[in-house]
Amino acid sequence: MRVNGKPFRTIWLSPDPLIVQIIDQRHLPHEFIVEDLVTVDDFARAIKEMHVRGAGLIGATAGYAMYAATLAAPEDGSQSYLDQAAKTLLATRPTAKNLAWAIDRQQRAIAHETSLAAKRARALAVASEIADEDAEFCRRIGEHGLSIIQQISEAKGGRPVNVLTHCNAGWLAFVDYGSATAPIYAAQRAGIPVHVWVDETRPWLQGSRLTAWELGQEGVPHTLIPDNTGGHLMQHGMVDLVIVGTDRTTRTGDVANKIGTYLKALAAHDNQVPFYVALPSSTFDWQIRDGVREIPIEERSDTEIKFVSGQAKSGNIETVLIAPESTSGANYGFDVTPARLITGLITERGITPAHEADILALYPENR
Repeated sequence: MRVNGKPFRTIWLSPDPLIVQIIDQRHLPHEFIVEDLVTVDDFARAIKEMHVRGAGLIGATAGYAMYAATLAAPEDGSQSYLDQAAKTLLATRPTAKNLAWAIDRQQRAIAHETSLAAKRARALAVASEIADEDAEFCRRIGEHGLSIIQQISEAKGGRPVNVLTHCNAGWLAFVDYGSATAPIYAAQRAGIPVHVWVDETRPWLQGSRLTAWELGQEGVPHTLIPDNTGGHLMQHGMVDLVIVGTDRTTRTGDVANKIGTYLKALAAHDNQVPFYVALPSSTFDWQIRDGVREIPIEERSDTEIKFVSGQAKSGNIETVLIAPESTSGANYGFDVTPARLITGLITERGITPAHEADILALYPENR
């Protein structure tokens, strides 16, 4: 997608093949900063501290991290070094399935290579494949999701289609296009009027900091709202559909997404508003069936809910305390939306009901 009119991905190999570059998303929307990643610790820190975030981008970053591990591995102990690198990366964030998926894909690929030089070449190729595949899958999600927006637009006589989204499942959460935003961008390119209600998404404010920023860069009309506003808008007919992303989806269609998604799904269900989840297949966890019981939910530091950072009138970025200093907080990063509340899953292979039989009909290789 574009930044100030210039095409960008969220992660790419620099002209120096020993360096991978990312957009450090902690500084958006006030500063656009490109960060160099070289060591496995650089990559692990970037994932854990949310320099990068979002299911697809976490997977792509892990893919390049394993390439970086091959560059640093000693000739006489490469396998043990690579195994330790994988453990370090896996420990960064527990909920997103793409992290483990990308690491496993790299480990299986390089295990077939005998020399360290061959492992390095193979790891680079696989990292590039993961990134390119992520972007292509999101593009296809946009094509499939476009049909939903087209139908609503026709029913409304061409008046703007109002989409509500939660967190950031945009191109900043993937390598390009995004998942939840891909149909929106496709609709814009098709000339369909669309407007996006952007949840601020406390406490990390991915909506106000990231989704609003990227929609603005693409010229998509949007309005920022507090997290608790969506139900009110739905009650008054101001939301035509909800599209969100997911960090892990069970084979039965349960979805783990940013905390607060479940409440949006309940409000949508109560008001007969279609609720769609957009995801590439790398986000499916084919081994689990009950999302509420089996998906690990990340708990983050309570400093994220007790402090906020932003640009002061001086232009400086400042962090301020907004709660009593002695008050403790609970900061769950995700919640699980049961399949029964989901209208459909928008994948790179098409749109499917959030039911096991339908999902497996679309992905028969995982029966």
